[in-house]
Amino acid sequence: MAYTIDRYPSEDSPRLGAMILHPVPESVPRARRWFRKFIAPYNPACSVDDCALMISELVTNAIAYGRSDDPWVVRVEWFREGTSLRVEVHNPGFPVSVRLRHPDANDAHGRGLLLVDSIADSWHHGPSR
Repeated sequence: MAYTIDRYPSEDSPRLGAMILHPVPESVPRARRWFRKFIAPYNPACSVDDCALMISELVTNAIAYGRSDDPWVVRVEWFREGTSLRVEVHNPGFPVSVRLRHPDANDAHGRGLLLVDSIADSWHHGPSR
């Protein structure tokens, strides 16, 4: 399953970086740290803090909902899209089960995609390549 945060999707976009993460909770802060380190030289026009937050939420979801009978990993990639940044998070799973939730104030979970939806110019999900 792939989540893509993007503005202008294109197959010709240069990949600026990527990381492979084990599906364990410790990978979430690692993804934020690595992204900040690897994106810094590119001085993106977008907010690095917003991107790191979205990556954190999507990696959390990828770990929580990834499914495979074989050992698996989470793959995060980011690409230049003109002046925008496209981020992809891949895991094995079922994209039909992805949905935007509207949790109650007392609910402890269910806000990740709401955060992504409020920050990203656009986002979508579908099968990983």
